[in-house]
This record gives sequence, C-alpha cells and structure tokens, in this order.
Amino acid sequence: MIRRVTTDAGVLEVRDTGDSTDPPVVLLHGFPQDSRCWNAVEPLLHGAGLRTLAPDQRGYSPQASPHDVRAYRMRALTADVIAVLDALGLEKAHVVGHDWGGAVAWGLGAAFPDRVASLTVLSTPHPRALMASMTRSSQPLRSWYTLAFQLPMLPELLLSRTLVTALRLSGLPLHLAREYGERFSSPDELFGPLAWYRAAARGPVWQPAKDQDAGSSAITSPTTYVWGSKDFALGRAAAEATAEYVVGDYRFVELDAGHWLPELYPDVVAEAIIDRVGSGR
Repeated sequence: MIRRVTTDAGVLEVRDTGDSTDPPVVLLHGFPQDSRCWNAVEPLLHGAGLRTLAPDQRGYSPQASPHDVRAYRMRALTADVIAVLDALGLEKAHVVGHDWGGAVAWGLGAAFPDRVASLTVLSTPHPRALMASMTRSSQPLRSWYTLAFQLPMLPELLLSRTLVTALRLSGLPLHLAREYGERFSSPDELFGPLAWYRAAARGPVWQPAKDQDAGSSAITSPTTYVWGSKDFALGRAAAEATAEYVVGDYRFVELDAGHWLPELYPDVVAEAIIDRVGSGR
C-alpha cells in the first residue's frame, strides 16, 4: 500500500507493507537511492513479524522536492519521519537508515528519542564521530565529492550523464545502477538529492534533543551500527568512534563488504534489524 503523507515540503510517498498490527520499522534510504533499496530486505522483516514503512524522502518523492536548499536541513528531514508516524497514528517505531538515511536516523535518535524504539544504522557513523575523523584519518579524501557537490548546477549536469557509471564503479550491480540512474536522469531531478549535501554544509548536521545542550551527543535508544570495511565513502576511524556517542545498548557489526548494504547484503541487514528489534520488545 502506498501512503501519501503531507509535510511542509509537499506529499511524501510511503510504502506501507506487512501486517498493520505488527511492530513498525521505518526504512530510510540514502543517496542516490529511493525506497526500492529495501526491496530484498522487506520480505525478510515481514517474515519475522514486522511491518515496514519505506518512504521516498524529500527530494526523492516527486511531490515533495522543494527547490530551496534550506528545505533540506536536518530538522526538516527528521520532521518528515515524525509526520509519517503521526499520520499513521504511531507513537514510536524502530528506525533503520542507510547512507543519508542513516544520518536522519541519528538525527531522530537525538531529537526525538521518545519516538524511536530502536536504531539500526547502516554505513553512516554518528555525525560527531564523522566530524572528528576529518582531522585524524583519511576521511577527508573519502569525502572529496561532498565538496564538489557544493558547486551550483555543475554537479547536476555531470551526474545526469554519468550517474550510472559512477554507481557501477562504487560497487553497485548494473541493473540497480540503471534503476537509480533512470530515476535521476535530469539536472532537475538531481537537485533535491544534492540539496541534502548543500544544506549540511550550511549548518550543523547534528540536531540535539530539546533537553540536551548543544554539546551533548549521547544517543539513548538501543542501537546497532552496521559498517562495511570496504566502504569507499566512510572509513574505519569514524566507524569505531561511533560507540563513544551511544549510551543506550550498543552493537557494532563489521562486515567484509562495501557501501551498498541493503541491496547486496539483505540477509545480514535483516538479521541485524530483527535482532535489534527483538532485543527491545
């Protein structure tokens, strides 16, 4: 079932599958994916008695793609997920995020801990661990493209022609690279996804909860962090430092894998989610 949830950015499309009475799991995709990245994971979660909610996030949902970089700040991105929960009458949910979806998951754990039953984050380290790694590891070299994305217009023009090739070189199979490439084949369609990077560069990604001071970074939700040691974009220093920013029950799962965990390792991803959800019941 496709749910349509109204936010300040427009209407988000959310794929709602599984038994509506089962515990809800929100699945947040990254760049330049969409909710299809969870296609192989969702049936495994349903088999374990879980309901899944997979939105195409703002910038990816056709009717929720504002052309204003300020509309992609973390407060707006996390508010979209809360809007989904509110629209479906859910007090809280288990939250799973990959890549940029992982950053939103961390943001939800910080700002809305009472709405997050648990976190399972794939690939993306805690934002403060990532920032710290910039001065003590090779992470700046891995993140070079985030600076390139700050240029106006040029990234959209180049990626509209080269995205499929870039995704193949990063380890994504050709059929999936083509699916995402076809979805974002024009500069206009790429504005929203790239605006996430531009908004992050204009303000802090970290969003503390209302009862935290600006320097606090502790995640209290039960959390599992899954990272691939061959990830081209996110290195070991930040991955290992993430534990310092979680005070709730924490598990770190290291895989001999690259970046595209939901698509290429659905069994392992589903197992991590099921174990985390089960520990919180």
